[in-house]
Amino acid sequence: MTQAVLSPFQDLGLRPELLRALEEMGYEQPTEIQAAVIPVMQAGRDVMGQAQTGTGKTAAFGIPLVEAVDCESSAVQALVLAPTRELALQISAELRALARFRPLAVATIYGGSSMGDQITALEKGAQIVVGTPGRILDHLGRRTLRLDVVRRLILDEADRMLDMGFMPDVERIVRRVPRDRQTALFSATMPLVIRRLAARYMRSPEHIVVNPEAPTVAQVDQVYYEVAERDKLAGLCHLLDTEQPAQAILFCHTQMTVDWLNRGLRKAGYKADAIHGGLSQGQRERILQDFRAGQLRFLVATNVASRGLDIPEVSHVINFDIPEDAETYVHRIGRTARAGRDGKAVTFVAECDTDAWRDIRKLTGEAIREERLPFYS
Repeated sequence: MTQAVLSPFQDLGLRPELLRALEEMGYEQPTEIQAAVIPVMQAGRDVMGQAQTGTGKTAAFGIPLVEAVDCESSAVQALVLAPTRELALQISAELRALARFRPLAVATIYGGSSMGDQITALEKGAQIVVGTPGRILDHLGRRTLRLDVVRRLILDEADRMLDMGFMPDVERIVRRVPRDRQTALFSATMPLVIRRLAARYMRSPEHIVVNPEAPTVAQVDQVYYEVAERDKLAGLCHLLDTEQPAQAILFCHTQMTVDWLNRGLRKAGYKADAIHGGLSQGQRERILQDFRAGQLRFLVATNVASRGLDIPEVSHVINFDIPEDAETYVHRIGRTARAGRDGKAVTFVAECDTDAWRDIRKLTGEAIREERLPFYS
């Protein structure tokens, strides 16, 4: 596991054009993840980078990409996969800023925008393509995008792509990229599915961990209930009636459970809605806007909502299904106690969850107290 040693960008042996771009962007010294990732990618090695949003990971992979591109060729040489349109646009903007003094082009490909404009951008020649998995597959199907000379593949926010149901698409794309490539995968958490993906498609990757989310959320009151699977909905309704949360996010493992629980809550008279990767971007944005505006008290979600959702009024996080690992638990409960407020995290532990819950408690090191539902007293 690499530990970064911070030094000026000049010490990384970058092209003068890239150093000039970094200076104009106001970058004086690499962040921790940039100092760790850039030399590894310069050496041609695969990378698994574990870092939160805001640590500078886009430039961490963007600087080596812009540095390595052969501007004499107009073929696609690097592919960056991102889970959302917003992230794809953000990555593209940073890559273009880094490349402002190099004659290379970046094409951004995502759903909801003109296919014709994207085809035109690809026909003109783009050495770097940034896109969402579904639209990338659309172009591959139309043969408007070729990946046969791609030498660098980046998977950004891989855990979000997993949560949004993109992993089968991601694997289809990865299999279309030449095997003699360099692969870099970035993710805030490393669940088992992501580690298996890395084992299948990466070559002895360097695992770099930077600024992991703090294992303690001091303002969060953490409790758990042992409850039979069949009693979870009744237990949840009792909890909502007695606790009266201002707003709560309820996490489930699967889209099917999210939809089932949302229907159950609405039938019981609660103002709830659901968000998961099976919804369109527009649907998710509308539901989140309703939640932010206070028109919904309860948001039922898969892990797609466990990060990047900063709503100070969320008083409770309820793990209707226990998280798959300690990192996911920390991310979920971090959606409450925002902006200095107190918050409460509740976890339901069913019959089959005992071993997994024991592992989560051991790894988080948290003093999570047990409470009992009245029908078990």
